[in-house]
Amino acid sequence: MQKLSIEEIKKLAEKIATEQLAPHASEIDQNRCFPWDNICELRKAGFFGVGARVFDRARFVTAVKEIAKACASTALVYVSHSIVEKALEYAGGEAIKRKWPVEGFRKGGLGAFAVHEPDSGSNAGAIATRAKKEGDRYIVNGSKFFITSAEEADIYLTLVRTDPEKGPQGISTLLIEKETPGLSFGFPENKMGLTSTSSREMFFNDCRVPAENLIGREGGGTQVVGKAVIGWGFFGAAAISVGIAKSATERAIKHAKERIISGQPIAVHQAVQFMITDMILETEASDALLSACAAQADLNPDTAVLGGLKAKLFASEKAANVASNAIQVMGGHGYTRDYTVERLFRDARGMTLHFKTSEWLRQDIAKAAIGM
Repeated sequence: MQKLSIEEIKKLAEKIATEQLAPHASEIDQNRCFPWDNICELRKAGFFGVGARVFDRARFVTAVKEIAKACASTALVYVSHSIVEKALEYAGGEAIKRKWPVEGFRKGGLGAFAVHEPDSGSNAGAIATRAKKEGDRYIVNGSKFFITSAEEADIYLTLVRTDPEKGPQGISTLLIEKETPGLSFGFPENKMGLTSTSSREMFFNDCRVPAENLIGREGGGTQVVGKAVIGWGFFGAAAISVGIAKSATERAIKHAKERIISGQPIAVHQAVQFMITDMILETEASDALLSACAAQADLNPDTAVLGGLKAKLFASEKAANVASNAIQVMGGHGYTRDYTVERLFRDARGMTLHFKTSEWLRQDIAKAAIGM
């Protein structure tokens, strides 16, 4: 893909989302089907295998917002993959870059990242999955859970503990391939929303990973997470929430104008007008904060982590509010699966939990502001 303007990215992503993704979104949600056809459409359009010279954060979030307006599950799979691309770009060694070149993703391959564990959640410093180096291999034992694209992806950016004595400084990042002996997967989680993302557990049983699959330096896993997951992926997560909020707002306004009761559209009622106004303001505020943080991070990468945290927290919480109001505007119709806002609400609620919960994000933002 050549370097397109933000407006050109928006038009291209909107066209694909409207023509290719939206028509199947309800079906794959209800059937819990992994959105491979959607991923193929995004790949054909050039949204995979793009480096920083082509896709900065501002362009990335523009694309993700349009994708999420049509199908949040597809957007989440895409964002998760993009984190792996960025980790390889930032910190991949020459050997692993030759094996998994970022530009090679234009033709095939899907990535996922694996951080969460049953006893640590999203607290990277409490990771227990152990990777012990033996010769030219790391022997990995442990488990992960709620991993997006698990069993579907080809490679997994995996946070492991290489030194149990060093706390967060003993955390490293390995790129583990799907066919690696000792790696297995659990059953897909029966989630409330974002149902098509193949969220599963991962199990490592003496999983032998080549030492050249180390991303960054040993003990530098939290730095990789900071750059790739928070400094890039959190912007994508925020963009998913903004896309959901935009879609919910548009659908609520359309319904309010078309729904006739006692000879008048419900849009004439002040209560409906107030809810729509709140939806517009929350959506636009989220979009503005995300755009500002993304633009600032592109200019000054040192601001990326805090910007990603703020954008993700604000956008995810506002999207849940907006989707809830959309259901209220639409009444009983909005509560049925015949109308898209029911799915939007479930997906929006999930985004307040994915990556990091609101509670963790509030702590992280406050600690950064205080200087902790």
